[in-house]
Parts: sequence; C-alpha cells; structure tokens
Amino acid sequence: QVSRTLEEFDVEEKAGSTLERQYPNIKVISSAVSELKAELQQVITEDGRQYTYDRLCLCAGARPKLIMDGNPYVLGIRDTDSAKTFQSRLAKAKRVVIVGNGGIALELVYEIEGCEVIWAVKDKSIGNTFFDAGAAEFLIPQLRSDKQETPLACKRTKYTTEPTGVISERKESQLGSALGPDWHEGMNLKVAQQFSHCVQTEMECEVERILLSDEFKLLNVPAHTVAYIEWPVYVELTNGKLYGCDFIISATGVVPNIEPFLPGNNFDVGEDGGLKVDDHMRTSVPNVYAAGDICTAAWTPSPLWQQMRLWTQARQMGWYAAKCMAADHLGEKIEMDFCFELFAHVTKFFNYKVILLGKYNAQGLGLDHELMLRCTKGQEYVKVVMQNGRMVGAVLLGETDLEETFENLMLNQMDLSAYGENLLDPNIDIEDYFD
Repeated sequence: QVSRTLEEFDVEEKAGSTLERQYPNIKVISSAVSELKAELQQVITEDGRQYTYDRLCLCAGARPKLIMDGNPYVLGIRDTDSAKTFQSRLAKAKRVVIVGNGGIALELVYEIEGCEVIWAVKDKSIGNTFFDAGAAEFLIPQLRSDKQETPLACKRTKYTTEPTGVISERKESQLGSALGPDWHEGMNLKVAQQFSHCVQTEMECEVERILLSDEFKLLNVPAHTVAYIEWPVYVELTNGKLYGCDFIISATGVVPNIEPFLPGNNFDVGEDGGLKVDDHMRTSVPNVYAAGDICTAAWTPSPLWQQMRLWTQARQMGWYAAKCMAADHLGEKIEMDFCFELFAHVTKFFNYKVILLGKYNAQGLGLDHELMLRCTKGQEYVKVVMQNGRMVGAVLLGETDLEETFENLMLNQMDLSAYGENLLDPNIDIEDYFD
C-alpha cells in the first residue's frame, strides 16, 4: 500500500490449474463464450457446453482499436502473445511507425533503442491522456538523450509471466489478459544499430492511408525515407508526409469486448461501447454484473473520480463486484467502496515516476479552477489543480514524495486559500506541515 488509495500489486499470468489447486471451490474453463442466454441464465461456450449460473460477472476486458484490421504489417499490443510477436519483429526492424498517444505509445517510444521511430500523434502535445503540455515539455528531453541503463525503481504493478509452455496455447483470434504496467521489462527492445533514441514526432496528424510496397510503387511519388531502402509498408499521414517502415504499431486505445453477449439480450451500452453498470456493478440485465474494461460506470461518480481503462481500476472493480454479488446473494446492503472516492494511479513514463490524483487534468471543471506549478528541470514536475481554495487534482512527475500529503488534502477538502503559492514552495516541507 503506497498510500490510502495508491497501491502496489503483482500481476502474473499462470495456468488455470494453479488457481484450482489454491481454491478448491473454483473451476477454470478454458474456452471462449459463443452465446449468453440471459433469460435462461445460461452461458454457451465455443465447444458447445452449457453452464447455468445464479449470478454472472462479465470481465471480458477490451481489445486494441486497430487503425486497420487484417493488415499483417499493423500490430496491436494488448497481451503477452502480441507483445512477443512485436519483440521478434522489432529485432529485424530499421524503422517503425507508432500511431497513438496513450500509455503503450509513450512506453514504446522511450523503450525502443537502435531503431528509428516515427511517432504520429493526433494531439498538440504528447501523452495528453495523462498530463498537460507543460508536463509533456518536461518529458521530451528524455527522448533526445541516451536511455539510462538502470531503470528507475518505482512502487507499482510488476508484470510477469510463467516460463514458456506453462500457459496453454491460444487461438490467434483470442486475446489473453491485458498487459499491466512494466510489461516491457524483461523484453529486449534494443536493436543492434549503434544509437539509443531516434524518434521523429509528427504532431496533430493521423493516418490517412496505409500502402503495401506494390501499392506505393504505383503512386510513383517520393517518400520521406532513405532512397535505397524498399520498405514493406508505407504510411501516409494527414499532414501530407509519407513514410516507409518495417511495420506499424497501432496504439490508439481499446474497444470493450461486448459482442458475444449482446445478441438476444437487452444490455444498456454506454457511449464508449461498454456495458453500463450501476453503483453495485449490475448491468441492465438481471443477475448479470460487469467489471473492468468491458463496463462503463453509469452511476453518479464522486467529484474526484473518473473511469479510465487501467489495470488498477479493473482490479478494484473486480474486487468490488465480487463483494456486491455476495451481498446481493445474502440479501445484505453494501456501501460504495472507498477506492471510488478519489482517482489515483501510479505508473512510469520516460523513466520518471508518474502519479495522477483526482481531476489531474481539470476534467469537467471548465474554467472554474486554478493551476499551481513547480518544475525543476530533469528532476520533478508538480502540478496542482485548485477549485474554491481546495485541491481537487495533481500530477506528480519524479520523486516528489508528495503523493500521500496531496491525497489527504483532496480527501479532506481542507481550505488551502490562506497558503497561496507557498503550498508548492520547495523550501517548505509540506509533508510535515500537513502531517
């Protein structure tokens, strides 16, 4: 437990038999679902078997939202199998194009070494899902410097897999569990060429079209590429530039996996494509619950919480859904879990610890807020979002040691008007002051 709402936990992929040995009341069925008959309270699997339930929780997660389906040169990275495919293809690559501006894209552009990277970003600044333009400027110098050999230690999820052969083979069309943070640790993302980072960022643009080598030749136009190299695939961007590359990484978000459960059932679906759930994780279909990336939180949230499809929230939702199902079965009342009081996420980008708290990007606050900043180049970036004298959000980059203090100030909603800009004065030990 890093703080009251921030916690460290391990994510491991293991054989289902491991869980069955540890908990005799659990039976793991290795099969995809082909149909849900909610009126009969039955689940039909691909092998034709039927399973009757009293209560059902759908935790099917989400899949990558690829910029083009069916193209062998477009990769999405979502589970261990796709990560291994990416690693093997990167070993022979001279140039890759990364499309996207979320967590996977941010990690890749920093971790890939010895291979030219063209990074297509539709926004005005990098990483706008997680931080503002100021924080982006703080991080950019890391892309222009050599990567540190020893990564920064960071208290958060550690992602591991068991040795090859332990996990059963999956069909190519079936996705495994989503990758947690640190998914790239233990993977060799360094190509043999003699340079560290070589990243060219194309801002405020998207992919116009993707051309195979033969299609590109028919155009008879020059590409932004080394003339003597013939690339297997080419990417035309909306800014008019055309790049050849070995393959394209599509890191443009995810889509909830709801399709197998919709036919014949009356689910309410959110605008983001997830199954709507109430404050007890119940869907609109009786006795069917949902948790994680597949669901959309349809309850009125706490003023300092918002849904994001992250490992941390998926785990919290799953744990809370189990409590709700048990309480409903016993006819007991249950209060909303404390983890939904304050949005809190810890991760690492560009070898900096990153902590996001509350309305860290002033989400939904309109113009009714103030920002306070403290930045020490190459060391730390601290942004605080204030509303009516109270702290409602924060972004912490680097080893600031402020997360627990800021978390408490947000939860307590203490009026900080009297402190003004002294709140971020580096000469004042704010931790001891508000302890």
